[in-house]
Parts: sequence; structure tokens; C-alpha cells
Amino acid sequence: MVGEEGAFVLGWDEVLTEEELSVTLKVLSMSEEEFKEYKEQDGWEDDSEGEDNSTLSNEALSRLKTPCKQLLYDSVLLTLESYGSDLKAEQDLLNNKEAYEKLSRREQRALHVRYGQKRILHQLLELVH
Repeated sequence: MVGEEGAFVLGWDEVLTEEELSVTLKVLSMSEEEFKEYKEQDGWEDDSEGEDNSTLSNEALSRLKTPCKQLLYDSVLLTLESYGSDLKAEQDLLNNKEAYEKLSRREQRALHVRYGQKRILHQLLELVH
């Protein structure tokens, strides 16, 4: 369902892999009976059940149903736990000029990437909490 990488792509303003995330949330929040029906039909033939098919913007994420919000919240927490340090540690290193300059250029770029990823994940936690 989520493709070969098994990950969703989040941006500052919206989910960039919105179709994959939307389908995954629907399937994971189905009852056993709904899932059996879904499998028998090979998915949804016509997914226009009156649902909003617009992008999964930050505003749309904050309006998701509670089960979907909980799935996202738990997933984000698991993802954050997989990092070796927390957001504050990354921010402290970025703010410590002496320690930052001791890092290689590659380590500095990696730090910026990790920090950006964690900020997006923390933003998502706030949206779905």
C-alpha cells in the first residue's frame, strides 16, 4: 500500500504522498468486516463516497477522524523514536557555533536534514493531537 519504501512524504504544508496515506489510513481504520468487503472488491471501484478528495493539507490533517489521527500520531512517535537524538539536541547543536564548526560539511548537512525532518514530524504531532 505504501510503495516499495514503506514511507510517506510530508512537506511543511501538506502530505506529498496523499493518495498512499489516505488509502492506508482508510484500510487501517476499517473493521474486520469492512476490510473483508474491501478485499473482495479489490479496493474501491468508485471512491467518491462524498469524501473530500482535495490534498491532505495541514488543515485537512487536523480535521481527520479520531482513529486516523491516532494512527498518524502513533506512527510519528515511532518514527521520532527511531532517531538517535531528539529535536532539542539537534537545535542545541545548531545553536552551538563551536560544536557545529567541528562537524564535517557532510555532518552539518545531515544535521540540517534531521532537524528539518524532526520539525515537520513535531508539526504533524500538533496537527493530529
